[in-house]
Amino acid sequence: MVNKNRVIDRFKEMVALDSPSLNERLVCDYIKNYLFSLGITAIEDNAGEKLGGTTGNLYAFIEGEGEPILFSAHMDTVEPSHGKVAVVHDDGTITSNGDTVLGSDDLAGVNAILEALTVIKENDLPHRPIELVFTVSEETHCGGVAYFDFSKLKSKGAYVFDMDGDVGTAASSAPSILSYTVKFHGKSAHAGFAAHLGVHAVKAAALAVTKIPCGSLGDGVSANVGIIEGGKATNIVPDLCSITGEIRCFNDDDIDKRFNEVLDICNECAAEFGATTEEEHNKHIKAFAVPDSNEVVKRFKECCTRLGFSGECYPTFGGSDNNVFCEHGIDGIVVATAMNNCHAVNEFTTVDGLTNAAKLALELMKI
Repeated sequence: MVNKNRVIDRFKEMVALDSPSLNERLVCDYIKNYLFSLGITAIEDNAGEKLGGTTGNLYAFIEGEGEPILFSAHMDTVEPSHGKVAVVHDDGTITSNGDTVLGSDDLAGVNAILEALTVIKENDLPHRPIELVFTVSEETHCGGVAYFDFSKLKSKGAYVFDMDGDVGTAASSAPSILSYTVKFHGKSAHAGFAAHLGVHAVKAAALAVTKIPCGSLGDGVSANVGIIEGGKATNIVPDLCSITGEIRCFNDDDIDKRFNEVLDICNECAAEFGATTEEEHNKHIKAFAVPDSNEVVKRFKECCTRLGFSGECYPTFGGSDNNVFCEHGIDGIVVATAMNNCHAVNEFTTVDGLTNAAKLALELMKI
């Protein structure tokens, strides 16, 4: 009952709407109007005001039979995104024109949910009570959902349509994510005449970067230093340099320990050069793990079996709004929607992938 042509046309329409983080107004209005055409009223909250953006999160509830279930996707895309266009190729692949991201992250998820609701409404299909949450600023470490009023929700389980990979797979666990910046304070001096009077902040920071563990560290931990900034001119001993990095950890209790190890390295390297440090950090999201015995996972696997999909659930190092749902007591998994190469201008999806994602959303909604 999923209409492939409608799925593709809707996806192309949404891709053509600019929706970078903090400016999702066009996509929000599109979803709100689309839901209204189905007889569904969506309420927008004030998350945008709190974030300094243009748009709030959207919430809707649709009466049904049985236990309510939550479906969610986010409305924002990463940059470069201005002037996106979806190009459908003869082999069924869908890409941008190469100058922007495609935006299948996460418009593929939005599209799947909207198509499933359309099929239910036009065929008067019996379904579970359905809650919808379309969020803003997910790409900024889930900034929008952090301001959502969770007291509204009736569901104990969730399907968040926001993962790359083949339809019929999902992430049932994901890590805590902590980002940090450490500033190294030295002392400036003329590099030609009085270098001995300076304290070289860049060298202290660079030494620290060589010692901070990066990459996959085992035991469900990954880390990276992504930015180093410092110095003013080639003839000045730099008095300031900062490094910015992140840590991802499947055990939330371990992430602070890992961060303290980074601080110890920074302080030791700073002391070696006579510099000092100051730090700031933010734990953006908390790790979650939903076991296979959970009803949300079991239902996902059953629906995938009926559709001929694999139903595989596995860990992911990516964060999503589901981390926040789980933190608020809603057991959810992150469902793949056939997006690929996310956050890059060579991002792509496929006609079959978008169609299958809608079929899966529909199967999960039905009784």
